[in-house]
Amino acid sequence: MLRVGLTGSIAAGKSFVSGVLTELGCRVLDADETAREVVEPGSPGLREVAATFGDSVIKSDGTLDRPALGALVFADADKRATLNSILHPYIIARQDERLREWEALEPDGIAIVDAALMIESGGYKRFDKLIVVHCRPDVQLERLMTRDKLTRDEAERRIASQMPQEEKKKFADYLIDTSDGFEATRQSTVEVYTELSRFARKR
Repeated sequence: MLRVGLTGSIAAGKSFVSGVLTELGCRVLDADETAREVVEPGSPGLREVAATFGDSVIKSDGTLDRPALGALVFADADKRATLNSILHPYIIARQDERLREWEALEPDGIAIVDAALMIESGGYKRFDKLIVVHCRPDVQLERLMTRDKLTRDEAERRIASQMPQEEKKKFADYLIDTSDGFEATRQSTVEVYTELSRFARKR
């Protein structure tokens, strides 16, 4: 099974690309979904988060208090790095387990793992190919302000907290530019899928 990473900065259009790849027949795993699984009540991941950040990040029902944890780590790069170092090994192990299950069912298929921090964490190295979704900075800013109801300053700070899009693009085997809307993005995604299918058949 061809293993492909899919990444992109906040509000770059990654979710739309992921949806098109699903429609085309790829098996797509959302890293956010895996991240939720590894901090379910009673999980080793959640216990480690609580031990590191304190019981204030755990709700009375035993679930993770995401807003409380987010408030702690969003403005503190060191705490964010600590959280990532705790969760990434659990997330990667769960992803690999799912990929093995899919490979047993469809050895000639294409598996996509959709993850925002794939390059930053080094996780992209596990994949045969990497797709980076990007868009023009003005489009990204406008989308983020609209989607998350943020002021310009808030949106700019959130974008600035991530690796720049231009830096991410350097790691890509395939680039998908979403600046010009849904139809153009769909066409670009189909073209990348065609290339991936050709590569998967040749292996």
